[in-house]
Amino acid sequence: MCVTVEPAGSPRWLSAGELHAWLPIGGLLLKLPAALDAQTLRDSGLSHFEYLVLASLSEAPERTRRMSELAALANGSLSRLSHVVKRLEKRGWIERKACPSDGRYTNAVLTAAGWEKVLASAPGHVAAVRALILDALSAEELERFGDMARRILDRLEPGDARAAFPG
Repeated sequence: MCVTVEPAGSPRWLSAGELHAWLPIGGLLLKLPAALDAQTLRDSGLSHFEYLVLASLSEAPERTRRMSELAALANGSLSRLSHVVKRLEKRGWIERKACPSDGRYTNAVLTAAGWEKVLASAPGHVAAVRALILDALSAEELERFGDMARRILDRLEPGDARAAFPG
């Protein structure tokens, strides 16, 4: 058995097999967000991030989430979320309200018009998700892919993946 010891500080270069796996993952990371954004913009006039914010609120109890929780679910900073919520408020789809249980927090609340926008936007988004991702994988592959994504997300933001995307 031969053990190679790399000097401290040396990069661990990708093996041929790792590079073979990584290149299509990198392509996926670049192309999938653009494809989903193009679909939501074309079909609903929403960016994909705006759609995720509205959809996340639609799934929440009383269609309400704390802004900080919503930012984590939509994978955005509070600053980015505030700008998006401001645009969605102007369209009448979201309202911001003080959290009744703790006034230090602000809640985002999906309005009736926002609910209608989600209902109108969801079919096209689901069709795109199916066409681009789900239909390309078997049920077993999809389950494994979801597990892998949660593990990677947990390395990016420990604990967020389990809370936002339980598996």
